[in-house]
Amino acid sequence: MKWPFTAATVLMLAASPGISGCADRATNASESSARLQTLLDRLVREAEVPGAQLVLTRDAHDLRFTSGVADIASRAAFPETAQARIASNTKTFVASVVLQLTAEHRIELDAPVARYLPGVVTGPGGDGDRVTVRNLLQHSSGIPDYLNSMDLDSVETLTSHHSIDDLIRLGLDQPALFAPGTRFDYSNTNYLLAGQLIERVTGTPVDIEVTRRILSPLGLRDTYWPRYPDESVIRGPHPHAYLEKNGARTDITDIDPNGGLPDGAMLSTGHDLNRFFMALLSGAVVPPAQLAEMQRTIATGDHPPLADQVGLGLFRSITASGVETWGHGGSIPGFYTADTATHDRAVTIILNQVPAESAPDIDDLIADLVDEIMRP
Repeated sequence: MKWPFTAATVLMLAASPGISGCADRATNASESSARLQTLLDRLVREAEVPGAQLVLTRDAHDLRFTSGVADIASRAAFPETAQARIASNTKTFVASVVLQLTAEHRIELDAPVARYLPGVVTGPGGDGDRVTVRNLLQHSSGIPDYLNSMDLDSVETLTSHHSIDDLIRLGLDQPALFAPGTRFDYSNTNYLLAGQLIERVTGTPVDIEVTRRILSPLGLRDTYWPRYPDESVIRGPHPHAYLEKNGARTDITDIDPNGGLPDGAMLSTGHDLNRFFMALLSGAVVPPAQLAEMQRTIATGDHPPLADQVGLGLFRSITASGVETWGHGGSIPGFYTADTATHDRAVTIILNQVPAESAPDIDDLIADLVDEIMRP
């Protein structure tokens, strides 16, 4: 366990204002930290991953826990400010830009996608005259996931360049899953289209819009969109990332398996992700009316590990102790990120390998960690 703060800081994280000197609060904080470390150790062991970092942010302070290793060769622990590929958390940033454009009256959520991307959404996978912008952001479009046609266990696939237009066609050339707006099914193709929509409306690349509208104003200095295809090495301190196949691990740290795409290109730290989600839920990223739209939900079934409802780029969950939280999470070859937040506290868990398919109860373990942190 890494303790970057003094005992007084740990106490402040767990105590209410005005009673931070109470001995019983110090004891409770210590016991809670011990439980978190035990749960994180168990998560690493049962997920069969090399290592993990947990970052808890509360009262403008971070508390970090690590378990296992960041590098199986050197046995080094996770760096304190570890950068990782945050995969589908990118979608929340992209959705936030769309909602900002909605507030600027440049995009209508319930307008057909064909208004902004004429002739793009065609084929058996979807009809741009029926699929709306909201459908894309809420995964209710019925457009199939292009990843269904790719072998993500293949290093060759991960290092092959695919244009965004080709990947969109991979999704749209499959039969539609259902009529738009009738149910939920998670599809990365939706956010390829959302990124294209932003670029068409603004005339600016989506990564530039995310940077100038969100990253720079919030001061998220350790969060960035890599310059594909020239940037595959992670800029800051980071764990090594691993792909396991047939019992053998391959180091894929310097492979960008996403290709700079708006469904999962970004890199960040636990600290920055926590700050972003707390800022979003506090109304500092999109106006109140648009945040309310992001938090209008439909049922998901059991797709994400921490959620039962999906909004626009946000998943909602209720912890075992009854606290409503919002986040996204992401999985990409080499990294797995679970995160959730309220307006005043947030947690991010980063693993440097996707959990083994045979791993038992990983979702339940993550839910237990979140409940320990979020309980009143």
